[in-house]
Amino acid sequence: MFDTNRWQARLDELRARHHVPGAALAVLADGAVHELATGVLHRGTGVPATPDSVFLAGSLAKPYTATLVMQLADAGELDLDAPVVSVLPEFDTPDPDATAAITVRQLLSHTGGVTNDFLYDGGRGDDCLARYVEAARRVPLDCPPGTAFSYGSLGYAVLGRLVEVLTGQTWDQALRDRVFTPLGLEHSMTLPEEALRFRAAMGHLGPAGRDPEPAPAWDVMPRAAGPYGRVIVSAGDVARFARMHLDGGLAADGTRILSAGAVAAMRRREADSPDRWTMSADGWGLGWTLHDWSGVPGFGHDGSAVSQHSYLRVVPDAGVAVVLLTNGGDVARFYADLFGELLAELTGARMPAPFAPPANPPEVDIAPLLGTYRRAGVVTTVSRDARGPRIRYEFVDELDGLAPPMEAELLPVSPTVFAAPFDLGGRPYSPVVFHTPAGGTPCVYVFMRATPKVTDGDPASPGVARHTPALPQVEQCG
Repeated sequence: MFDTNRWQARLDELRARHHVPGAALAVLADGAVHELATGVLHRGTGVPATPDSVFLAGSLAKPYTATLVMQLADAGELDLDAPVVSVLPEFDTPDPDATAAITVRQLLSHTGGVTNDFLYDGGRGDDCLARYVEAARRVPLDCPPGTAFSYGSLGYAVLGRLVEVLTGQTWDQALRDRVFTPLGLEHSMTLPEEALRFRAAMGHLGPAGRDPEPAPAWDVMPRAAGPYGRVIVSAGDVARFARMHLDGGLAADGTRILSAGAVAAMRRREADSPDRWTMSADGWGLGWTLHDWSGVPGFGHDGSAVSQHSYLRVVPDAGVAVVLLTNGGDVARFYADLFGELLAELTGARMPAPFAPPANPPEVDIAPLLGTYRRAGVVTTVSRDARGPRIRYEFVDELDGLAPPMEAELLPVSPTVFAAPFDLGGRPYSPVVFHTPAGGTPCVYVFMRATPKVTDGDPASPGVARHTPALPQVEQCG
């Protein structure tokens, strides 16, 4: 049996240790959802976090959008292997062959080659996704379709628009009518103004190891970000959404939300992820991250939005789901400690240790990896100086100024995996993975996004050789 009092004490202890202002935890175990909360929603106001508080859950929206898409497939209105353009004629890319080839399945599994960092604001109207998809027509692909996994949000915006075209509803209304309402999710929503009815968490920012301060903005994402980056939810509601997926697509009252076949398909491996550390997932299904904890399989997803972070882990064999929603601080350490203990006790799963370089790093020849890597909106530079190999990650073009460039040393973990000390959300190291898809151009993965190499050699040295033309010659990257 789940010991609520003991886990409440542990939640309070870990939250304080890791300088997290507030958090909500929900645990589905023994067929019941247990909801806990700790700390405050806003350090400036001191409003306590409660189990029914709502948090921005960021990319946790993607499994919800995937669920809508799978409902349409269940109804025979959509073939997952059909080209997107056959259902959504407005969809286009700068590469006509790629446009004709990209399938719904590929967008669901992040293998369609579309990019991540296209933050177009389509306005607040009901046509925001239509306007987003229209603007996305000019955005170069990162990779040719079907050649590589690359985590991307643009594809989920396209899927959201596809839902709108097939249902005749906005994505927000479709999610409300087809998922939230039949599941009884009364603390789940998509629009910021809807959150005013509830106790809503505020994000907090600050250096690791200190209590952070309230962020200058609550939500900076446009409405069109919804299908890939905005659901506003309580932890208990996320657990109830996960329970439907554990129960073969059935709501608690027996209402069928998805077929058992669709539920199983979403958890079937579609792609391996070269970066298996950022979300602690080594593969991807149709909307879900896939996990293997020392032989115990699981699925889930993470999300972040203005320093609010969400984590969902589901262990089907044990009938367990664990949800953590937070609003700042050293959230990665908080998650690792709490979920490590919870999953071990409830399921026997052993989570891997947090990503970090080994005490005795291997000797690695960095020369073949040096160069400039570029995708739409982002340039990653791998160089070396007297201190050793280094990385620079910067937003460019239309994303110039979105955030300051990040620079760090590269600490070898293996010949193709390095640790960069970008301290993000309490995660002291971020993985940097070099990978070459079969027969394609070398790519670097930072934050699970594939970026193709466009220049060989040390960018800081004279006489650098060109490797490939700059984007949009995307056929070179896969």
